[in-house]
Formats: sequence, C-alpha cells, structure tokens
Amino acid sequence: MMKLISRKPLSLSLAGMIAVGAGGVWLSTASNAADEPAKAASASAPAAKVKPALTVTTTKASSGNLVIKLAANGSVAAWQEALIGSEATGLRIQELHANIGDVVQRGQLLVSFASETVKADLALAQASLAEAQANLADAAANAERTRALQTSGALSAQQVGQYLTAEQTAKARVESAKASVEAQQLRMRHTRVLAPDSGIITARAATLGSVVGNGAELFRMIRQGRLEWRAEVTASEMAKIVPGTEAIVTAPGGTQWKGKVRVVSPTVDAQTRMGLVYVDLVPDANSTAKPQAATASLAFKPGMYAKGEFVMGSSQALTIPQQAVVVRDGFSYAFRLNADGRVTQIKLQTGRRVSNAQGDLVEVVSGLNADSTIVSSGAGFLNDGDTVKVVAATKPANAAAASAATVAAAKN
Repeated sequence: MMKLISRKPLSLSLAGMIAVGAGGVWLSTASNAADEPAKAASASAPAAKVKPALTVTTTKASSGNLVIKLAANGSVAAWQEALIGSEATGLRIQELHANIGDVVQRGQLLVSFASETVKADLALAQASLAEAQANLADAAANAERTRALQTSGALSAQQVGQYLTAEQTAKARVESAKASVEAQQLRMRHTRVLAPDSGIITARAATLGSVVGNGAELFRMIRQGRLEWRAEVTASEMAKIVPGTEAIVTAPGGTQWKGKVRVVSPTVDAQTRMGLVYVDLVPDANSTAKPQAATASLAFKPGMYAKGEFVMGSSQALTIPQQAVVVRDGFSYAFRLNADGRVTQIKLQTGRRVSNAQGDLVEVVSGLNADSTIVSSGAGFLNDGDTVKVVAATKPANAAAASAATVAAAKN
C-alpha cells in the first residue's frame, strides 16, 4: 500500500513537466511564427532617403588652347619728349596760343613775341642794303670806265687800281648788307614759335608778358602723342621676348590697352639685375580721332606705374570655372560628383588663370580628369562625403541675381 502511494506523486511530477515543456515549445513556435511576417515586412520596406546637404550645379573640365603670358611691371613714359625753346633774345611774349594738354600739329603757332624792335632793325638793314647797292652801282660804273681807259695811259696804274678796288669793296658791302637783312628776317621769324612736330603739350614754362633769353624753355611736348610702357623683366625673361611680341598693359584704373614690343634693352641694370623692354602703346584702331587725340584720351599718363602681360603663344590646357575651385588651408580643391549623389573632395594643382566669354577659368595641372563631373556653384559650402541635389545651371541677369540664386540654393 505504501509503494502505491509513493509512485503517484512521481507520476504526477513527470506528467507536469511534460505538459510544461510542451507548452513552452508551443509558445516558442507561435512567437517565431508571429515574428516572421514582421521581418518580411521590414526586409521589403525601402531604406530611409538621405536629405541632400545642398543644391548645386555641375560642370566638366574643358580642354583647349590657353594663352601663355609673362607678367611684368613698369612705368609709362613718352616715346620721345620735345623741348620747345626760344631763339629770340630780349623779346617780350605778346601772346600764347597753346596750353597744357593741347593737341597740336606740326607748324602750328604756339607763341608770339613783340616784334616792333625787330621790324625797326629789319628796316634799317634794308636801308643799308639799298645804300650799299647804290654805292656798288657807282663803283661799278667807275670801274667800267677805268677798264676802257686803262690801255690809253690817261690814268695811272694807281688810279686804275683804286677804281677797281672800290668796285670790289662795294660788292662786299652789298653782300654784308644782304646778310644783315637776312639776319633781321630770321629774328622776325623767331618772333613766332611754331610746333616742331605733332604731339601733346605736357608742360608750359612761358608766361605772358615775360622777356625771355635765347634758349629759354617755353613748352614740353610728347612727340606724335606716342606713349610707351617700359617693362622691367629679369635677364632670363628678356631672352624670351623679341621685338614685335604683343603685350596687354593694364592702367591703375583698370583700363587695358594693346601694345607691341619695339625694342629690348641691350643691357641689364647691375644693381637690380633687371632689364627694360620698350612697348609701344598702339592707338585704338577703331577710334575716329587723330592718333594723337586717341592716345591722349587713354587712362595712361607718363609717369604711371602699370602692370602688363606679354603674350608668348598658347598651349593645350585643362580648365574649370574659377567658382569650382575651393581654397582651404592654402591648397586648392574641387568636389567630384559620384554616381550615388555624394561628392568627393579632390586636391588640385592649379596653373594659369584666364578670362573669356564663358567667365573666369583656372588651369588644372594635375588632380582631375577631363571626364570627371565636378560641382560648379555652391562648392564652398560642401564637405567631403556630402550628398547633393543637382539642378540645371541658370544665367542670372546680373551679379545681384547670381548672388541671390547662390544663397537660395544653399538654403535648399
């Protein structure tokens, strides 16, 4: 009886354990069955979309001929400067016909001197000439009669000699009187100072009413209105420049003018080791004004310090817009657009810079391939790995519109 009672609890315990285990298996199976639809739904759902950091435009590097230029600095000076002086002595300036900045032509009247004294001296010289000519006529008549009587013996040899000598003396006095007249006529011409060449008056020392001496400076003039740029270059650069080389000279105000090398200095300064290249500033071919007036209207003035570039030819180069280049920590970078919409920052080695109808361009020496797509606008706001939204480039009507478009793109 006791054996039967002890076996029942054991049987009941085993049955309970079996029931609990079966229930746990059922619960686990039900839980896994319930999770499978959720996992399937999660796997079929698309990945969350990353919001672009910036809206940008893109471009590709272009290959073409790029002008090779050699930069230099130098002074602007007159091609040749003429000093206009007085050849009259002790005469008063009666009238001035030119002033600083006037464009004058060859032979144009600049100064008139008071000529009353010269006129009186000229009249006296002409009277002396008339007297000498009358004396010559009398002496010539006496000499002619002397020659006719010379063989007759009516006159002594001494008398014959005196008459013939008187004729020669009268002739000499006539020539002297003529020279005096010519001298006074020359003084009369010197009472009018004429321009020795066409050009531009740059300085005036003459004062109305002043009495000037012989050789006194009255005016300074730029001959033919021609200016030149005297570029300072190193000895190695001088070897690359030859007469006829084109140059583009920029005035301090920003005005640019074409020039052509006239001559390269045969010497180099021993102190600075720099040489001079003389560049003629060519007048504007489209100007309807006279060459002197066209040159005078330039922003270039003698004494200015101007910069310029010599055009040395051209070479093949890879270029990108200047706005696509980002300068950080002293290095130049660009952002390449990848297929997944992200950008990669690449380091560039840049070279020449040029402006044309498309805008400002920068030469890429290394770091970029011609088929790479890079960010054009908005590159300055990007970081490596950013996701961007690409839109078509627009052409704003002015610089303000362009700036507003860039700000709006950055906000998007």
